[in-house]
Amino acid sequence: MTDPRPRLVEERRRTALHLDALRGDHRGFVEASKDTNADDEHDPEGATIAFERSQVAALVRQAEHHLEAVDAALARLDAGTYGVCVACGRPVPAERLEVRPAAATCVGCAERGAYFGGSVRA
Repeated sequence: MTDPRPRLVEERRRTALHLDALRGDHRGFVEASKDTNADDEHDPEGATIAFERSQVAALVRQAEHHLEAVDAALARLDAGTYGVCVACGRPVPAERLEVRPAAATCVGCAERGAYFGGSVRA
């Protein structure tokens, strides 16, 4: 396997840029609805604004989670544990790391959901 650092660094850069853009979009939705009396539940436009704001907020959380995963992968690389499953200690297949360079678990542990949110499930 080639050195994963350049790919992870680039993934981090792209994700951080995407996250900044999403946060800007979210701020725009919040600002647009801040000074209105829109009743999201009864106003036809209010429901659309609330939906869009909610969708962008979900994308922000997803991008934040991915950025954390990339940072964790870089930390594992620095610690010499990149490519080792954080749940079971077995090697993470190179094919999985090629597709998901920030992968923290082997396929078996990922299928069982053994690693969730930075901690190993019992």
